[in-house]
Amino acid sequence: MNNYIKFMEVLGNVKHLKRTGWVLRKVKDCETVSGHMYRMAMMSFFLEDSHGLDRIRVMEMSLVHDLAEGIVGDITPYCGVSREEKLLKEFSAMTEIASLLGPNKDKMLALFNEYEEGKTPEAKFVKDLDRLDMVMQAYEYEKRDSCPQKLQEFFDSTENKFSHPLVVDIVNAIKEQRAKAASTDVDNPNR
Repeated sequence: MNNYIKFMEVLGNVKHLKRTGWVLRKVKDCETVSGHMYRMAMMSFFLEDSHGLDRIRVMEMSLVHDLAEGIVGDITPYCGVSREEKLLKEFSAMTEIASLLGPNKDKMLALFNEYEEGKTPEAKFVKDLDRLDMVMQAYEYEKRDSCPQKLQEFFDSTENKFSHPLVVDIVNAIKEQRAKAASTDVDNPNR
């Protein structure tokens, strides 16, 4: 039972850990890592049988992909840690976390490794969901805080990086709504 309690403590860490990218940009009341993973997992319901992806694996991978941050924190490119060092830290943390799960440890590590390798269609789709959630979150903050286009760098960082046609269509719709909201805000400066 002690291992399950330790596992829940890690989950508690990601439940309360604010995402670094938003913290660095001083976004008030920003999302947590677990909030990000939860929305990604819920987005797996976008998938229909015709998409040819394993929705359950997409959901599980979404819930696992940032779990290491419960030990190492949310390391971004702005944190001064090389990509190689970040991966080593996260792999070590995931090994530690997975060891708490007994018979399910191999499945958790396999999902994490599959995501990091990014070679399977499901891993590529989850990476698309990761980026999709970020641009959607940026758009939501811009709307909430009445600061149109302020978080453009988050859109720029994903330009031409989406691959799944469904996600590409959703991102384009977000961009259209965002542009319309920005032009409306310019037209009505007293809003």
